Amino acid sequence: MKVLFAVILLFGGVFSSALQAQSLGWQAFAQVKSETKFFKNEGVYVVTPKFDEKIKSLEGMYFSLRGYYIPTEVHSDKWIVMSKVPMSQCFFCGGAGPESIAMINFKGKAPKFKTDQIITVRGKLRLNDSNLDELNFILDDSELVAGPNK
Repeated sequence: MKVLFAVILLFGGVFSSALQAQSLGWQAFAQVKSETKFFKNEGVYVVTPKFDEKIKSLEGMYFSLRGYYIPTEVHSDKWIVMSKVPMSQCFFCGGAGPESIAMINFKGKAPKFKTDQIITVRGKLRLNDSNLDELNFILDDSELVAGPNK
């Protein structure tokens, strides 16, 4: 009986941590500090995230994000950009910070959305502080959980 109780506590703790990571979403991204780095190959200074151990420990966990679809000039069949806030307020157009946008890499073909459609996706968190072709917060192997196409 004691062994069964210990196993339940152990798996309960693991399950609780996984659920906590899923619900963190935008809140976790907002805690990340930034710094300015010089990218020699591009010859530019760029504000980049400074990932601490707390956020690094969440990398590889599955997150759910609810937000707004933001169209981009670069079109892809596999990924989209979503924002915590509507396009008029987002990082690209309105002045929100880089913590308010995420790149969503779908398992298959990315669904089609209209600007500012509210969607919920779930995917595995990957952090990026060095590849200027990607955003800082990326959800890989993502699936649409809720939205107009679901």
